[in-house]
Amino acid sequence: MRLTRIHVDEPLSAGREITLHESAAAHLVRVLRLGVGDACVLFNGDGHDYAARITLSTKRELRVAVESAAPVSRESALKLVLLQGVARGEKMDLILQKATELGATAFHPLWSQRSEVKLDEARTEKRLAHWRSVVSSACEQSGRAFVPDVAAPVSLAAALSALPAGGLRLIMDPEGELSFGTLALDIAQPVYLAIGPEGGWSDLDRTQLRAAGFGGLKLGPRILRTETAGLAALAALQARFGDLA
Repeated sequence: MRLTRIHVDEPLSAGREITLHESAAAHLVRVLRLGVGDACVLFNGDGHDYAARITLSTKRELRVAVESAAPVSRESALKLVLLQGVARGEKMDLILQKATELGATAFHPLWSQRSEVKLDEARTEKRLAHWRSVVSSACEQSGRAFVPDVAAPVSLAAALSALPAGGLRLIMDPEGELSFGTLALDIAQPVYLAIGPEGGWSDLDRTQLRAAGFGGLKLGPRILRTETAGLAALAALQARFGDLA
């Protein structure tokens, strides 16, 4: 029987007892109907799963005791970093969820010239918290014990200037000079994959990306939507160089 995995944002160790946050407690008690003595699995992104057991269940509190820790190795050999133009509502959630399942290691949401989503500071903070929740939930489901980081959204220029030196840098382009059949990469180096928003990249965006060393990668002759392009590219990279190579 597969045990439910719950992400917690605090240190874990055998013998420690903690109170689960409200959403996790509601899922275990109201949805799964678990009670005192039932088992679950906790993780906090440190690369381990922690076997735990419910010790207290009331309307106001759910406590669990950590019994043991076990290392988990479900990460790809590829370090796949997605620079994603911010998309609307459920599209962005879908991208983050599925890219996490496909093994992305970090996300850099960004604003570009044709971004259709505009958020003030308060809404940006709320949206960022939501995105991080989507990613941690995807890790719960997919069995990952490392949680990809989701950076605060910034402009394309700021995102590019903050990138570390090196790594393979790619944008999707039906007329690009690179193809998966001939693509070569060093798996010790990160792969930065830049995907535009719903409105696509502008000429200025493309100029900035090219100046930052991004090459055009062909993924077939068709133009893909923002919620399709990154996921298709991640799956192809994993098949060619990562999980399925």
